[in-house]
Amino acid sequence: MKINITVSGKTVSATIMDNPTSKDFVSLLPLTMSMKDLFGREKFGHLHKTLSGKGPRTNRYEVGDIAYWSPAHDLAIYYHNDGESIPPPGVIPVAKINGSADVFNVPGSVQVSIEIAK
Repeated sequence: MKINITVSGKTVSATIMDNPTSKDFVSLLPLTMSMKDLFGREKFGHLHKTLSGKGPRTNRYEVGDIAYWSPAHDLAIYYHNDGESIPPPGVIPVAKINGSADVFNVPGSVQVSIEIAK
């Protein structure tokens, strides 16, 4: 399944992973949220619903990964790899951006809309 993510008037597509956490995430769509910057590597925003924690956890990420941080119920979109690992309990991948994630590499917070691609 594909989703479209719009930020600052630009849209990128992403492919949803096949795991219980991703399925929960898709049930929230369409979704509009404010995402703050963290460490100059990711945009993150708080989800209004707790997602399943049954997806595979990892403490690594790649540029373009979209992941769920369960302790705070946050969605993270990674746009820069600083070589640091994610602290325990790690993140659960929910999607992967198809192509460049540069649209997120802007200072400060952004408004993001996410919907299932038609």
